[in-house]
Amino acid sequence: MATLPSLGFAGIGLMGLPMCRRLLAAGFPLTVWNRNPGKCAPLVEAGARQVSTPAELCSYADVVMLCLADTAVVREVVFGAAGIAEGAKNGQLLVDFSSLEPAATREMAMTLNESSGMQWLDAPVSGGVVGAEAGSLAIMVGGAASDLERVRTALLSIGQRVTHMGGVGAGQVTKACNQMIVACNALVIAEAVALAERSGVNASLIAEALAGGFADSEPLQILAPQMADNRFEPVKWHVRTLLKDLDTAVKLSREQGSATPLSALGAQLMRLHGSKGFLEKDPSTLVQMYREPGPRE
Repeated sequence: MATLPSLGFAGIGLMGLPMCRRLLAAGFPLTVWNRNPGKCAPLVEAGARQVSTPAELCSYADVVMLCLADTAVVREVVFGAAGIAEGAKNGQLLVDFSSLEPAATREMAMTLNESSGMQWLDAPVSGGVVGAEAGSLAIMVGGAASDLERVRTALLSIGQRVTHMGGVGAGQVTKACNQMIVACNALVIAEAVALAERSGVNASLIAEALAGGFADSEPLQILAPQMADNRFEPVKWHVRTLLKDLDTAVKLSREQGSATPLSALGAQLMRLHGSKGFLEKDPSTLVQMYREPGPRE
């Protein structure tokens, strides 16, 4: 039986924590780092090793995985003081689950490889916290096919589908397309729930009524009942994440000369909602944009 590769993981947040739990349960040796060290405690209790800098991950891991907030944070963790680039060695592999700008991903991958020989896979995920906990994430991968094969077993511990989309950056382009659909879907679901409410229809039945039809989707089944019942906690994902990813998609569309008018409008609506104090809230709160002020808020 082949020995499982040792893994390092940076970013123990809403997604990173359940992903790491599944990797540990699958038997992978795991070393973890997080900017807030206390968030690593449950993983240490479950058998993970904890280190104090990203660079130290490279001392214990064949493969270093990232699940971080945005392009700026990934750049800091990889190339900042005591970052991964300082510990990187030829033959090691970086797998980035974060959602980033494709051009920045390609630039960082080239810089890291030229300085250390470490290879890069961009492997953004879709499925949210529920998918991370269930191991049912969809993982879209950019990079060398041979590098993907090195970690396919690990990826299938956290995801039900792993698709090789092309060279470095292709995974991020695919995730931008994914988020265009998810975010615009969330916005129109909010409109529909608010319209049903104002029309005197029991909006909590919308998801059930539309199940199996052309309007059905996982976002509908998750968001519509939460919106109708005002269940905005616990926060399972953030408005700021959808806004960041829509901005990435619109920027990419400009770079490629491709029109994305609905996504551009979606970004502005998401920005408007976020500006009212909802950036750190769950996207189910989008329904509040379309309700009359009053006792429901």
